[in-house]
Amino acid sequence: MDINTIIQILDSAVRLMTPLLLACLAGLYSERSGVFDIGLEGKMLMAAFSAAAVAALTGSVWLGLLAGIAGSLMLSLVHGLASITFRGNQLISGVAINFLASGLTVLLGQKIFALGGRTPSLTGGGRFGAIRLPFAETLEPVPVIGPIYADLISGHSILVYVAFLCVPLTWWLLFRTRFGLRLRAVGENPASVDTAGVSVTRLRYVAIGICGVLCGLAGAYLATGLGAGFVKEMTAGRGFIALAALIFAKWRPWGALFATFLFGLLEAIAGRFPSIDLGIITVPSMFMNALPYILTVIILAGFVGRAIPPRAGGEPYVKER
Repeated sequence: MDINTIIQILDSAVRLMTPLLLACLAGLYSERSGVFDIGLEGKMLMAAFSAAAVAALTGSVWLGLLAGIAGSLMLSLVHGLASITFRGNQLISGVAINFLASGLTVLLGQKIFALGGRTPSLTGGGRFGAIRLPFAETLEPVPVIGPIYADLISGHSILVYVAFLCVPLTWWLLFRTRFGLRLRAVGENPASVDTAGVSVTRLRYVAIGICGVLCGLAGAYLATGLGAGFVKEMTAGRGFIALAALIFAKWRPWGALFATFLFGLLEAIAGRFPSIDLGIITVPSMFMNALPYILTVIILAGFVGRAIPPRAGGEPYVKER
């Protein structure tokens, strides 16, 4: 395997990990505040449809991005009302959001575009284009360093760079600011935060709001960056994979970067090598395509007991009088 093949695989891995990374960070904010959210899949799906539909109707990918964020925030608000305000079961609320988004996106797609739930293919200003970083053409002939910079680091859409910038920003926000300290405390011991005069409800709503924005970015990228429009169930379980990556990362942003890259790399390898001949046996294409999902099951089976979630996670907070 030469250097160009390796770079192509890594380039695909970066593109494929981007929605996973954004969704994983979204779950990180929500679960660090004590609100478990298995509705990441539904929020991404609604964001993907909203972004693609508005981009197709207006020809503007930026309006599509705003619509995607708005669609995801709408479902985040529903989850917040159900699990924070009305103190309902957070897991059931997340499942309901997934079912709602799955059916609603197809219904609206058929009603608006009459294409079986799909949106028209996006072209031109309806999609995010690749960004060539400075000196990419100049450095490209340089051995090893040139292809890495020109073909791996450069040439992605803006949402890819936003996703990577969100990692250090999330680390700084959670572990170096007063807001982050309070957010983590709400997920561990909300009563102590309430005693200090800080609103637990407000902090949790802020957290799920951030979660909604990041899921909106993830879904919009799927439809307007990675793809060229919306198709039925296009998230393909990425929300659940992001949750598995979050457990693997032990609810830490740098761990989320590594975990989602691992999933993206497996998907990229499966796309590059539909089947692998090991001499004695040949690994079939079905197994290669299932690799990310197999890893999800392994992580959930092996790390759920070892990774310790926020202690107050999943429990609605009732203020003592």
